[in-house]
Amino acid sequence: MGDAYGVSRIALTDAARELLRRLTRVHGPLMFHQSGGCCDGSSPMCYPRGEFRTGDSDVLLASLAVDGLAERIDFWMAGQQFERWRHTHLTVDVVPGRGSGFSVEAPEGVRFLIRSRLFSDEEQALLDG
Repeated sequence: MGDAYGVSRIALTDAARELLRRLTRVHGPLMFHQSGGCCDGSSPMCYPRGEFRTGDSDVLLASLAVDGLAERIDFWMAGQQFERWRHTHLTVDVVPGRGSGFSVEAPEGVRFLIRSRLFSDEEQALLDG
């Protein structure tokens, strides 16, 4: 689901890639989950890989490659959230502030944030294949 005919569903900013490299040195391989729930549920949560259990309804959007990291970072989204966002390209960015205490970046004084845009008609057609 990550790339279909050269169209990706998700990207990382330079700031997000740099933070992920730092966090991986501390916590080991990482993963994201976007729940879409209340409170911090609209922000992507970053966990050590395997610390958050995905379920049958979760959708793997991409396995993100980050220069300098040996292992890709899976980005999962709750199925109901994906149904609402399936027509959107997502970019993971980093902003100052504190997110959820459960996400590994919280002690860094920053939080991950999703920026989005609608897919063009051409991109959507390729993804729908």
